[in-house]
Amino acid sequence: MDYEFRRNPITGLPLAIFSMEHEVLGRWFSEELAEDQTLCEQLHTAIVALQQGKLQEWRWVGHDLTLEMDSEQVRVFANILSDENPEETAEEGLSLYDAESAADCGLEDFQTALNSWCDYLAGH
Repeated sequence: MDYEFRRNPITGLPLAIFSMEHEVLGRWFSEELAEDQTLCEQLHTAIVALQQGKLQEWRWVGHDLTLEMDSEQVRVFANILSDENPEETAEEGLSLYDAESAADCGLEDFQTALNSWCDYLAGH
């Protein structure tokens, strides 16, 4: 999972850019987490609790994206995906393309990206 962080040259807001298979993670970091230090701390606490077996799963529902974590993996997906019935929205013979709307990664990989994001925001 490749990623980089930079500032939007027009708005000055932090921007996370992730590799193609994980694009939605970039959206989650940029739009949902953004510069929310409180959420950063909640995520760190939840990850440690998951790793120690004190939690089985943890979920955070944002404006457009949801983050789900368990002791092994993290899943980020567009909220609209959980509301739709694929049989109703996909035409016959076509499958829903959701690669830009959902992604999974390992918990440790997510933890590394989260640490990097929080450090980036802190200016380290």
